[in-house]
Amino acid sequence: MMGDSSPKTPLDLVCPIPIQEYPQVLLAHGGGGSLMQQLIQKMFLPSFNNPALEMLGDGALLDRPDGQLAFTTDSYVVHPLFFPGGDIGSMAVNGTVNDLAMCGARPMYLSAGFILEEGLPMETLWRVVRSMADAANKAGVALVTGDTKVVDRGKGDGVFINTAGVGEVVASRPVAPASIRPGDIILVNGDVGRHGIAIMAQREGLAFETTIQSDCAPLAELVLALLDAEIEIHCLRDLTRGGLAAALVEIAEKAQRQINIRESDIPVNQEVQAACEILGFDPIYVANEGRFVAFVRPEHAERALELMRAHPLGASSAIIGQVEDAASGLVTFSSRIGATRVIDLLSGEQLPRIC
Repeated sequence: MMGDSSPKTPLDLVCPIPIQEYPQVLLAHGGGGSLMQQLIQKMFLPSFNNPALEMLGDGALLDRPDGQLAFTTDSYVVHPLFFPGGDIGSMAVNGTVNDLAMCGARPMYLSAGFILEEGLPMETLWRVVRSMADAANKAGVALVTGDTKVVDRGKGDGVFINTAGVGEVVASRPVAPASIRPGDIILVNGDVGRHGIAIMAQREGLAFETTIQSDCAPLAELVLALLDAEIEIHCLRDLTRGGLAAALVEIAEKAQRQINIRESDIPVNQEVQAACEILGFDPIYVANEGRFVAFVRPEHAERALELMRAHPLGASSAIIGQVEDAASGLVTFSSRIGATRVIDLLSGEQLPRIC
């Protein structure tokens, strides 16, 4: 049998899908779930490989003579631009601040790149800019550089924003999946799923008895309070795209540890739970913009919970599980009725355009 004799490129050798097919695959899958993991592992990492990138954290840790800097970037394409509890401007600031905090860093400086669609009302842009300024002020960061581009009408959906951030690492020990140990206790700083449901309700014009507000908020102050109290934190992760489930699966795979969480201990707002049941969503997969999980030393768990509940952004914090003494790389979920199942990544995007 004759094979393909065309010369092979490095991408041909590492990509599980022929490179010419990626545009169609991305369009079909929406860029979510396991496909995004394939893109990262098979395309981006081999192309840009370096020690900082290999960590695949919320940001890169960069060494300097007097310590470490955390550096991160993210892009925001949410639709609609404004939603209960936030907007694309506040989310762009808070999301980048939160990524730095998850590295155990104190956020310091941000950049902002605006991609504006021709015909965007100036009132809309001004509202976004003022929201970003207010969010930066509340988070204690300065927006120090930026860029603006304009694309043709119909090509940009109003405005897209890219932000990058730099922060000073203040954690005294590495905060990463590799630091996780058997017995570690897992805490979450509040109810999950509100951001994604708030976006969906606004986008689709769904009416519930009460307006569901996004949890969009800067988390650095709360994380720094834990670090200042010398809580031994082994890993942090904010629960954005893919929600609680995706964050835990990624951590378990990187750490090669088994994680068990308990459904009865995961806080979910009643309105969010009802909306998820109506729409057929699982709240542990729904995105958040003001929630994170912390893996802490068992002896420090109760003190960490006390500190978190004392902060406005952690009032409904809870202990939701622990790390088991098994190198399976799996996340197991104990339901209210006593059944146990394995949590996996979704194959596609559950709620498109939520961040």
